[in-house]
Amino acid sequence: MDTEASKQKNKHSSYLYDQEQPPPSPSPMRKIIVVASIAAGIQFGWALQLSLLTPYVQLLGIPHKWAAFIWLCGPVSGMLVQPTVGYYSDICTSRFGRRRPFIAAGAVFVAIAVVLIGFAADIGHHFGDTLERNIIKRRAITVFVVGFWILDVANNMLQGPCRALLADLSAGDQIKTRTANSFFSFFMAVGNVLGFSAGSYTHLYHIFPFTKTEACDVYCANLKSCFLISVFLLMILTVVALIYVSEKQWSPEECGNRNGTKGGNDKMDMEGSGRNVPLGGQLVDSLRSMRKPMWILLLVTCLNWIAWFPFLLFDTDWMGREVYGGDSNGNEDQEKLYDRGVRAGALGLMLNSVVLGFMSLAIEFFSRLLGGVKRLWGIVNIILAVCLSMTVLITKMAESSRKSMAIAGHGTLSSPPASIKAGALALFSIMGIPQAVTFSVPFALASIFSSSSGSGQGLSLGVLNLSIVIPQMVVSMASGPWDALFGGGNLPAFIAGAIAAAVSAILALTLLPSPVPNVPVSETSGLANANAEK
Repeated sequence: MDTEASKQKNKHSSYLYDQEQPPPSPSPMRKIIVVASIAAGIQFGWALQLSLLTPYVQLLGIPHKWAAFIWLCGPVSGMLVQPTVGYYSDICTSRFGRRRPFIAAGAVFVAIAVVLIGFAADIGHHFGDTLERNIIKRRAITVFVVGFWILDVANNMLQGPCRALLADLSAGDQIKTRTANSFFSFFMAVGNVLGFSAGSYTHLYHIFPFTKTEACDVYCANLKSCFLISVFLLMILTVVALIYVSEKQWSPEECGNRNGTKGGNDKMDMEGSGRNVPLGGQLVDSLRSMRKPMWILLLVTCLNWIAWFPFLLFDTDWMGREVYGGDSNGNEDQEKLYDRGVRAGALGLMLNSVVLGFMSLAIEFFSRLLGGVKRLWGIVNIILAVCLSMTVLITKMAESSRKSMAIAGHGTLSSPPASIKAGALALFSIMGIPQAVTFSVPFALASIFSSSSGSGQGLSLGVLNLSIVIPQMVVSMASGPWDALFGGGNLPAFIAGAIAAAVSAILALTLLPSPVPNVPVSETSGLANANAEK
């Protein structure tokens, strides 16, 4: 009898254990690093866009003041795609897992987009574009814009689920969540270094001789070659990650049973357990149920990206136009000088990425040293504001140097003095410090806040993305006319960015709450096991 009772008790305990499963333990760091490495492939392509595509668009015939509108398609698609992908990756029941199908699809679409962008000039010429310079090549621009739309959709399909998968693998552990996002930022830096290095190398097209065509000069052929290499890298990293890191098939029924046993779980509800609520309803519910910390995070992030986007979109153009004094639509000498400045800007972005990489690995150390991530974020935003303000000083020094050379009879079509170039490159490098924090801390905080409030990781990161793409839309629409209002150039948008960075720093230091430390996973697992044994 005692034996039979014992068996019944053990059977009952086993049943309770199955129903009240303990929280999953964090995955090994090697798996987190493999998933985070996909960021290197993603950012390789983004680095090429940021360093080379704005000049490339202007070579297709788009005036400088309208170039920003080309970038508007990115945030518009991102505003729709990121929450959508986040929501459906939360409730995906594929046997391959919740996040992996979206990551795989995103990589395929990136490859398609890169072909369209890189071969836009050739496709446009094939369908009737003229080869004459300084004439708008409408067909090539159309192909480029379509490719850019697809690329931004694909990047959202990749980045959102990748960060959500990192949060899944961290299993609610705050330190591991921050570390995972720091590694994501680190691999973004690796991708930047590779992309900017490739963008600054003028003979890369020799690897792919077929890229130089009648419609595609050496500059265009180099850009095309860079994109082909970026696709190859992304495919390798994505395939390795998808094979090495597996996901368990997600089941709404299991979550519903677990919720019923535990008396309900908002987090599982948010991820779609037992509810068939459309995306719009989920997004509205998510916004309505957001607590104050998440709203403040969105505000700080929004201001932070208003500060970043003018520089990210026009940094190499600033080097070619304001620092080097070139003109993409000028005579041959002015175009050569502009191209020289763009390549110097690509070198500056590479140095920026090196600093970004080292800083990404040191974020956890500095956050502890400074007393928390909110202080770290506030301080680096002050650094960002100072750096953006310094662009005015460097520009005025370059203009003064050109005037002095003209008075001395040496002309103005020559590179700036070494001291000015060194100052500009130092500025690029220092900005890697705040950029590392921008690429990791907001996403880690969003994952932590969403875990504590019971929101799905994918949808929560999609909501955070709204505070990134909306500023990008504002900057893309306003920076061109805003710059033209003050006589052209990039400085007015940079100054507006400096003001936004300063306000973001103040809000981060004064209003943004520090996340409440979580109970170690080992302790929660022990409590769950103890409950299962009762």
